[in-house]
Amino acid sequence: MRDSTAALSTDRDLWPALRRGFSRKCPNCGSGPMLKSYLKVRDTCPVCREDLSHHRADDGPAYLTILLVGHLMAPLLHIVFVQWRPEPLVLFTIFAIGTIALSLYLLPRLKGAIVAFQWARLMHGFGNRA
Repeated sequence: MRDSTAALSTDRDLWPALRRGFSRKCPNCGSGPMLKSYLKVRDTCPVCREDLSHHRADDGPAYLTILLVGHLMAPLLHIVFVQWRPEPLVLFTIFAIGTIALSLYLLPRLKGAIVAFQWARLMHGFGNRA
């Protein structure tokens, strides 16, 4: 019991870290950019020097992006089709562009949020103090 309480007390604040991660900023300081390209996570924050190399985001951001985009666009597609009955080519074009744009917008933000979650919960070596 005592060990689990000690582990919980060393956790960092989750919601501020998730907000910073979603905005693609360092979960520690909120100032430095977490990503150095579209999806490449920096090894360290250029502002506070927080080590971010321990992240293990892997396929999580892609799965979450597919989940969110699918759950938003599928009902919207159905509603638009039933209400206005647009031509199939128009419907396809609008929803293809919308799906791609939403996916490209969400993917780096969800990656930042996953890395920030791991940082806040001291997962995968983030809790090790060297």
